[in-house]
Amino acid sequence: MIFVIVILGSTKKSAPAGFAGLAIGITLVAIHVFGIHITGVSVNPARSLGPALMVGGQALQQVWLFLLVPSLGGLVAGLLFRSKALATE
Repeated sequence: MIFVIVILGSTKKSAPAGFAGLAIGITLVAIHVFGIHITGVSVNPARSLGPALMVGGQALQQVWLFLLVPSLGGLVAGLLFRSKALATE
């Protein structure tokens, strides 16, 4: 959710020009640095699905979590932006 919020916020028209890539990149690094020890960090659901299909077993049993949670996070972030709950103006 945080990653999608940063993407939406840094690419909207009122955001400072030229800094979207920096904000998105720093956020992606922070997500990986803090999350790697917790979940192994798979920000891309396709990156979770491919290895789970190849390995099977417990990885395949848990892959639903790596597909559902990022989708829900993106949905919540989109709804927050659409409702202007995160607006600073």
